[in-house]
Amino acid sequence: MSNVRLPVAVCAAVAEVLNGSHDSLNALFETAGAPGPPPDLAHQTKWKTWLQRAGNDPEVNSLKVLGNLIEEFMDLPPSSSSDSLSNVHGIETRDPVEEYNKRKERLVNVLEEHGFRYFRGGRVIQIGQAEPIDVEPIRGSEIEGRKPSSLEELLRIIIRGLPRAMQPLIHRRKGAQPLVFASEYDIQDLLHALLRPWISDIRPEEFCPSYAGSNTRMDFLLPAHNLVIETKRVRNKNHASKVGDELIIDIEHYRKHKNANHLWCVIYDPDLYISNPEGMVSDLEGERVTPEGCISVRVVIVGASA
Repeated sequence: MSNVRLPVAVCAAVAEVLNGSHDSLNALFETAGAPGPPPDLAHQTKWKTWLQRAGNDPEVNSLKVLGNLIEEFMDLPPSSSSDSLSNVHGIETRDPVEEYNKRKERLVNVLEEHGFRYFRGGRVIQIGQAEPIDVEPIRGSEIEGRKPSSLEELLRIIIRGLPRAMQPLIHRRKGAQPLVFASEYDIQDLLHALLRPWISDIRPEEFCPSYAGSNTRMDFLLPAHNLVIETKRVRNKNHASKVGDELIIDIEHYRKHKNANHLWCVIYDPDLYISNPEGMVSDLEGERVTPEGCISVRVVIVGASA
């Protein structure tokens, strides 16, 4: 029996696709092998918490539980229908097959971002382990092996893939010392290593002009692309409420740098402390223009439910 910790984002994504009454889902979890009595919580929080419990119990095969829980959803799509349906009041509703495909693709992508792959029949493995030869995996929308067509696509793939890249370093073989990614420096080092084969000139800790009487240094400057990368690692709920303000100050610093036309803010939030990731992205992204300079801001939250 083997137990693998299940990231909060994976548990939350699974909870999103589970439908049914408390009684029916209680039975599903018990049949799947989830440990202990059901948590006394509201619907999605209840299923997320119960699955997390399975990932933290050394006596439970967490990947087997995970596969059992999502097997019916993954392997049994709804019946096909026309592009749009109308109810008895003449109000159009979206095609259930289209909605299902979107939800399924989201779940598959979240699994793969965190180093897992689903195979038909309720089997989930960690990416990098031997794959079953009798069934094909269900993959996400990313096309493996294709060279990125632009710097933006490269950054998106690398940043979104950070949790997946961490997996073999956290779960190392033959007693090797596992790595941890508990600080911003840990995230920066991994990101730097992943970028180096693609980008020759990466400048860590580049000095930045002062703002409001203080100086700072960029995490990374890519001078050939006039692009800055700033990383944040959300430590706890209190820090989650301050990350946006920290980035606002960083943006003002970087806007004054002559080689900073683009800023990518990478926020690693593995425990989903950010309560409204969509709102944070909306507030921070876009063009920032003042007489002192301008910068285009892109925000990527990794591990959140955005």
